[in-house]
Amino acid sequence: MEERKLTCIGCPFGCSLTVTLEGKEPVSVTGNRCKKGSIYGKKEVTDPTRIVTSTVRLIGGTQNMLPVKTASDIPKEKMFDCIRAIKSVKKKAPVRIGDVVLKNVADTGVDVIAAQTVEAQSSSIT
Repeated sequence: MEERKLTCIGCPFGCSLTVTLEGKEPVSVTGNRCKKGSIYGKKEVTDPTRIVTSTVRLIGGTQNMLPVKTASDIPKEKMFDCIRAIKSVKKKAPVRIGDVVLKNVADTGVDVIAAQTVEAQSSSIT
């Protein structure tokens, strides 16, 4: 049997987990204070995923950068492909929270969405 040590990211406690594997299958998780720890530990050793957060350049907005995130978690091994794709995006204001900024990022089937509403910069002529 193999043991893997992890720090849980399922809740704010950050429990130190020990996941015991038989072959590639998790058979036990210890060290967790809540149910989320058990779920996280099993998933992390079999199919690790992450939500990616970043920013994209915003054109004509009340701010220059737009915070974005993946709409759901993506495979951990696709994280850097996702970041590279996001770096090339420019979005025009206005943008509403939840608007799709980039579809099917890195062929994951997951969209990148706006994490904030940003209004267009008003042009005042006097």
